[in-house]
Amino acid sequence: MIIASIPDFREAARRRLPHFLFEYIDGGSYAEVTLRRNVADLESIALRQRVLRDISQIDMSTTLFGVKQALPVVLAPVGLAGMNARRGEVQAVRAANAAGVPFTLSTVSVCPIAEVAAAADRPFWFQLYVMRDRAFMRDLMAQARAAGCSTLVFTVDLPVPGSRYRDVRSGLAGAPGLAGSLRRFSQIAARPGWAWDVGLHGAPHQLGNVVPMLKGKTGLADFMAWMGRNFDPSINWADLEFIRKEWDGTLIIKGILDPDDARAAADLGADGIVVSNHGGRQLDGVLSTARALPPIADAVGGRLTVLADGGVRSGLDVARMLALGANGVLLGRAWAFALAAEGEAGVSKMLKLIAAELRIAMALGGFTRIDEIDRAALAAY
Repeated sequence: MIIASIPDFREAARRRLPHFLFEYIDGGSYAEVTLRRNVADLESIALRQRVLRDISQIDMSTTLFGVKQALPVVLAPVGLAGMNARRGEVQAVRAANAAGVPFTLSTVSVCPIAEVAAAADRPFWFQLYVMRDRAFMRDLMAQARAAGCSTLVFTVDLPVPGSRYRDVRSGLAGAPGLAGSLRRFSQIAARPGWAWDVGLHGAPHQLGNVVPMLKGKTGLADFMAWMGRNFDPSINWADLEFIRKEWDGTLIIKGILDPDDARAAADLGADGIVVSNHGGRQLDGVLSTARALPPIADAVGGRLTVLADGGVRSGLDVARMLALGANGVLLGRAWAFALAAEGEAGVSKMLKLIAAELRIAMALGGFTRIDEIDRAALAAY
């Protein structure tokens, strides 16, 4: 099929992945109200179109946390990304490096920190969850520092996993034992291209960073059960103080939806936040990122760097997020779909699409620099 947009990558991924893996990427929690709001609310943001302004020299670069990058985007942490393509996180970090944007490795990646570091030619970011075993968290941070990671993205909106009905229906969760394995195997058999490239030649299919926690169990059902047992519902701001003391690099708090929590993150000494509802995968019915972002940016924009994710499906959406108050935008499903569809080449193509669409949005809005895009770019707010 011809791929001209992020939704095209989504369809290509749907055709290539086993059903349970596609549903894992694509789905949200409960009735997926927030998942839909993320896209719909962002699409509803109207931008001003300006004319007869010199846009012959457009610069899409920006600086985040003291590092200049080619675009105001970051590849967000995506769990199990290495199941979407052979050694998927390695392919993705190469594409991000080539495009001059940061890549964020998930705690629950297939490729471990050391493998990604060996493939990277610049520092990448590492995402960390709160787990019951604080010693294991310290070890992961030590591994990340040793690998040259510049930035820690600390996810705080997952003290317990959200209820994701699609994962139950697809057989990824809630189907233990032989019955669940047979159900997933039948879906794998229906995707021979994936089975050959990833299922057979992408081994080992272990979650590289959390292998010690799984105690020899490597199945997807084992991983889903581990998630339910080992995330820590006792997480509080004192835990963030522990992280701030342990991590001497850039610290970003991911999963902020309320201005008061954003202020607390700033008070703690965080360098940045990600305004995020976990892609609509946690508490259904909460605000979309597009709705939550402006008051948070107004509350703390001068104190730390504000990033955002959720519902971004184009370079135009990136421009919208910037206009709403973000300094940079995390791409999640966009790169996961592109990776599943075409591997490293797909992620590179996706980033080129984002860049081309952002350039057009800037040109027709009359902007030549990223820092010019602010609330005044909105047609109605």
